[in-house]
Amino acid sequence: MILIWTGFLLFVLLLLALDMGVLHRKAHVVAMKEALRMSAFWIALGVSFSVFVYYGYENHWMGLGDSVDAVDGAINDGQSATIKYLTGYVVEKSLSVDNIFVIAMLFGFFAVPGIYQHRVLFWGILGALVMRAAMIGIGATLIAQFHWILYIFGGFLILTALKMFFLNSETSDPNQNIVVRLTRKLFPVTSHYHGEHFFVRAGTAASHEADVPGGREEPDATVDRTKAGTLMATPLLLALVMVETTDLIFAVDSIPAIFAITADPFLVFTSNVFAVLGLRSLYFALAGMINTFKYLKPALAAVLLLVGIKMLIAGWLKEVLGEYFNFYVLGAVLLILAIGVVASLADRSPEKKAGQKHLNRVPTGDKT
Repeated sequence: MILIWTGFLLFVLLLLALDMGVLHRKAHVVAMKEALRMSAFWIALGVSFSVFVYYGYENHWMGLGDSVDAVDGAINDGQSATIKYLTGYVVEKSLSVDNIFVIAMLFGFFAVPGIYQHRVLFWGILGALVMRAAMIGIGATLIAQFHWILYIFGGFLILTALKMFFLNSETSDPNQNIVVRLTRKLFPVTSHYHGEHFFVRAGTAASHEADVPGGREEPDATVDRTKAGTLMATPLLLALVMVETTDLIFAVDSIPAIFAITADPFLVFTSNVFAVLGLRSLYFALAGMINTFKYLKPALAAVLLLVGIKMLIAGWLKEVLGEYFNFYVLGAVLLILAIGVVASLADRSPEKKAGQKHLNRVPTGDKT
């Protein structure tokens, strides 16, 4: 198992290096066509990995499928492992859409220049992968030792779903976030952006860079009154901190959701990784359509409700629907999401479409 984990992690690092070192080595505003093209690539890659899952578990490569899955008490063969992986991937991918809308609001609040949004998302997602790996490891260990924790996870998902159904989410001031406030206490924060830097030292050339390449250099009062050589954070770091915090909050919902499907650490982690890797391009493809999918949030709540109930009655479902009952769960998840998307598109009148054109822009935050 060590070899297969090592190989997968190296593969992920290669993808990240290719993304940041080749495809996005030069900062630029990600256009819609590029975002859609990259989204299609990441989705195709995530779905294609199910082929490896099938043969890996069917032939027990390097220990895959040798242990009992704590969720349904079964040994995962190729078919069951593939269904669980795809279900987990779809659930994680769909829940990440809600995350995207929050990130769009954060970028608007901090007025993050469009040219640097991909940079923030790259480092944010890298941190998210580390946090999720730790949470998955802890969760898998706890479930292996204490099976009853699954029922707590199930109840938590149901409560979260009901909250999404009946309570309006309040938009809080990111500046009041405890992590942002702690960052401000640790570092003085510059008054405006200085290129793509997360940190600058007062008095250096970087501390006098313009917001964006070719932009007009503006005086920074905070830099001017700070002792030369002092390490300072920029607003870009605050945006990154909030992206990390947001993903941690969403992970608290999404990690239990996938444990409702399988407790196999490899299936949980790989489905999470491929869902998160495509978050950047999906953001640039969907952030400008925040108001379009008005029924998507209720659909996501229904998905959480479904997997929460499934977690509580998995044994009964297995008896009624058979050994591959997760196939029906996958179908139900896809159907719920499809209904949410179709209902949202059908509800848009010609007047709404015309009036919303000026709203459907990816928030760049560029100063005018």
